[in-house]
Amino acid sequence: MASPRLETYCCPNRDAATQLVMSFQPDVFCGVCIGSASVSLLLTILQLLPKKGQSPRKMPKASSSSTILLLISVCDILGGLGMIFRSSVWLGFPSFIANISVVNGTDMWPSAFCVGSAMWIQLLYSAGFWWLFCYAVDSYLVVRRSAGLSTIVLYHMMTWGLAVMLCVEGIALLYYPSLSSCENGLEHAIPHYITTYAPLLLVLVVNPILFRRTVSAVASLLKGRQGIYTENERRLGTEIQIRFFKIMLVFVICWSSNIINESLLFYLEMQPDINEMPLKNIRSAALITWIIMGVLNPMQGFLFTLAFYGWTGWRVDFKWRKREIPWESMSSSTVGENAYPSPVNYQSNIHDSKKISATDSQQTDEAISMLSEGNTSGDDRLTRSSPIYQGW
Repeated sequence: MASPRLETYCCPNRDAATQLVMSFQPDVFCGVCIGSASVSLLLTILQLLPKKGQSPRKMPKASSSSTILLLISVCDILGGLGMIFRSSVWLGFPSFIANISVVNGTDMWPSAFCVGSAMWIQLLYSAGFWWLFCYAVDSYLVVRRSAGLSTIVLYHMMTWGLAVMLCVEGIALLYYPSLSSCENGLEHAIPHYITTYAPLLLVLVVNPILFRRTVSAVASLLKGRQGIYTENERRLGTEIQIRFFKIMLVFVICWSSNIINESLLFYLEMQPDINEMPLKNIRSAALITWIIMGVLNPMQGFLFTLAFYGWTGWRVDFKWRKREIPWESMSSSTVGENAYPSPVNYQSNIHDSKKISATDSQQTDEAISMLSEGNTSGDDRLTRSSPIYQGW
């Protein structure tokens, strides 16, 4: 799982709270991490592979949303691989790991492995948090018709730049001036924890606000089509709202245990002796949430694919091809198929107004389809009967 305690454990003079959780059944904990990460990895890849019997999808022409969703899954997959590798070495070479606790040891490889593997996991999951924030921003900008594929370059710069900067800064402050002297006081640890949890808290606080504003903007777009808000349009707006809710629900489920665990461990660090009897319940809660983190953190990748795309099935099509999103195909084709040419005896100003109306309708259709792209679990009858997909 992803926790700043992984980096803290690399300090030979680690604090008592970190020693408590990292020394609690390490073999069982590593086995849980390997099992959860392996299951999530396999199911995530299965979800992303093309399936037999599904129509080909086309990538959207004016949105970076599908690229962001794919990058979130990639970060989860690579982070899961880091967990599997780290836990496997921990289980397979216990004597190698034991050298991390040796102060002023001559063998630096155990410490290098500890720091490198922890940074790999932390960096990729932090990048996933930033990509999820970018997805919320992009969804809002798409509805406002201010986003496109060109913005993906800015998202890459912001995501990888901030993730690397915060990770390196936190590690540098934690291990300053050296591994043998790190964790000598909270002045080393607190900046590291802040840089680790900043993107997580950003998603928890800001993403719901952006999603709520996006749903309101979608409702305004749908109402503006004919000046009325029909039942089909209301159901379409509800589908988008439910999708955003699923994304935040998965995020809260997978990472709320980290916040609870860290709060409990910080409370224990403030105590003179964490082994006192009055603190028994707090120690037990910290250990329970520690194991829960090992289960839920790696499962984020698979659960996110369920929130993004729904269950895509088991029948894999190994003949790779691009699949077309049903929502997008209807929205992009209906204008051309259902728009009838104006009679030649119409006045030019009427003809121009109809062209503008058709263009606005197409732009609205594209914005809605971008928000719902990849969602194959929706009601097909809704998309076929909704005026959004039927020409005007």
